[in-house]
Amino acid sequence: MDVLLASITDVFTPFVVLLMVLGVFLGLIFGTVPGLTSTMAMALFVPFTFQLEPIQGISFLVCLHLGGVSGGLVASTLLGIPGTPSSIATTFDAYPMAKNGEPVRALGIGIVASLVGGLLSFIALTTISPLISRFAVQMGPFEFFALIFFALSLLAVLAQGSMLKGITAGFIGLAIGMVGFAPIDGLQRYTFGVLELKGGISLLPLIMGLFAIAQLLAEIKAGDERKEMNFSVKGIGIKVAEIFQNKWNMLRSSFIGIAFGILPGLGSGTSNLVAYAQTKQASKNRDKFGKGAPEGIYASESANTAAVGGSLIPMLTLGIPGDTVTAILLGGFMIHGIQPGPLFFAENREIVNVVFIAFFVAIFLVLLFQVFAMRFFTRVLMIPKEYLFPIILVLCFVGAFATNSSVFDIGVMLFFGVIGYILLKAKFPIAPLILGFILGPLLETYLRRALMSTGNVADFFTKPFSAIFILIGIGCVLFTFINETRSTKKDSKSASM
Repeated sequence: MDVLLASITDVFTPFVVLLMVLGVFLGLIFGTVPGLTSTMAMALFVPFTFQLEPIQGISFLVCLHLGGVSGGLVASTLLGIPGTPSSIATTFDAYPMAKNGEPVRALGIGIVASLVGGLLSFIALTTISPLISRFAVQMGPFEFFALIFFALSLLAVLAQGSMLKGITAGFIGLAIGMVGFAPIDGLQRYTFGVLELKGGISLLPLIMGLFAIAQLLAEIKAGDERKEMNFSVKGIGIKVAEIFQNKWNMLRSSFIGIAFGILPGLGSGTSNLVAYAQTKQASKNRDKFGKGAPEGIYASESANTAAVGGSLIPMLTLGIPGDTVTAILLGGFMIHGIQPGPLFFAENREIVNVVFIAFFVAIFLVLLFQVFAMRFFTRVLMIPKEYLFPIILVLCFVGAFATNSSVFDIGVMLFFGVIGYILLKAKFPIAPLILGFILGPLLETYLRRALMSTGNVADFFTKPFSAIFILIGIGCVLFTFINETRSTKKDSKSASM
C-alpha cells in the first residue's frame, strides 16, 4: 500500500499530469489523421522522453499509446477512412451511420465502447496479467496456427450475404499477403523483380488505398448530395438503455480484444475485425450490418481499446511485446533503465503502479477529449467536398509516404485505391480481404513452424487447445454456410410467390 501511495503521489504532480494530457492529445491527433498511426507517434516521441525522469516518460508514453488507438474513431466515422488499422471495422457501420445523418450518435457509441473496453482491459491488466501471460507463453505453433485458423474462419461470417464474393475477397487478401519473402525459408514470391516488393506490401498503404482512395473515387462519382445532419442531439446521442442492451456485445468484444492483444503479432489490428465478425454472427439483425448497425461500432471500438491493455500484459510480465507499438514502448522502458520481464513486478513495483495509473488516467482523458471535441469534429461533414477531398488526398499521400519513407508506397496506395473502387462497385466486401491479408502470413508461419517441430499433422488434432480452435473454426464455417443456404432458399421462395 505504501508503494501504491508513493506512486500516486509521484504521478499526480502538475508536470506529470501535463505530460499525460499532452500524450493523449498527441495520440488522438496521430490516430485521427489518416496515415499517422500510434506506431508512428510512439516512434517519433520516444526520443523526446530521454531527458525525462522514468515516471514522467513512461506516463507520457502510455497515454500516447492509448490516445493513438482511440483517435482512429474520428476518421473512421466521419471520413470512412480508418485512422489506424485498429479502426478498420469501425468504418463498416460508423461511416454509414454518419452518412445517414447521425454522426454525433456514431461517435457517441464509439466513445462509450472505448470507455468500456478500456476499463475492462485495465481490470485484466491489474488483476490477472501474470496468470494470462503464463498461459499465453505456453502456446506453441500448433495452438497459434489453430487460433489463426479460427480467426480466418470468420471470413465466412464477414462474407455473409454474399459468401462467394466474400471468400473470393479473402483469398485475394491471402494472395496479396504472400508477396515478398516467404516466412522461414525466405523464398521470393510474386515480386516480379521489383526490389520494393521483396519486403511485402505494407498494411498502411493497402488500407489507405482500399478505404480512402476508393471512397474518394466513389464519393466523386456520387456527386455532392448530402443528407440532413442531426447535430442537435442531447449528450452523446445515445440512451442508457441502448448501452445496457449492448453489454454482452461489449463484454465479448473486450474479451476478444484483450485475448488478441496478449498474443504476439495479432493485436488491435486483428481484434476489431474478429470482434465485429463475432457480433455479426451472434446478432439477430445481420442484414443491417454494413448499413449503420450500432452493434458493429460497439464491437469494434470496445475490442480495439481493450487490445491496448492486452498488449501491455505480455510486455510487462514477460518482456514480450504484443505488437509493434508495444515493441517501441518496450524500447522506451529500456532507455530509462527499466527491463520488463518475469521479475518486473517484484523489482519495479513503483513503475508497475505508474503504468497502471497512467493507463487508467488515459482512459478518462480520452473520454473527456472526445466528448468535448465531438461536435467540433462532426462539422467536418459540412465542409464542401471540393475543399475536403484535396486535404484528405494530401494527408493520404503524406501518410503512405511516411510509412517507409518510400514513394513506392504512394503507388501501392493508388493501385489498391483503383482495386478497392472496382471491388466496391462490384459489391465485394473489403473486410475479408483485410483479414486474409493480415492473418495469411501468420497462418503460414505457424503452419511451417509446427510441421518443422514434429512433422506430424495429427498433432493439430491431438493437442487439446489446437483441436478445440480448429473444430470451432470448422463449425463456424458450416453454421454460416447452412444459414446462408437457408436464407437464399427463403428469398427465392418469397420472390417466386
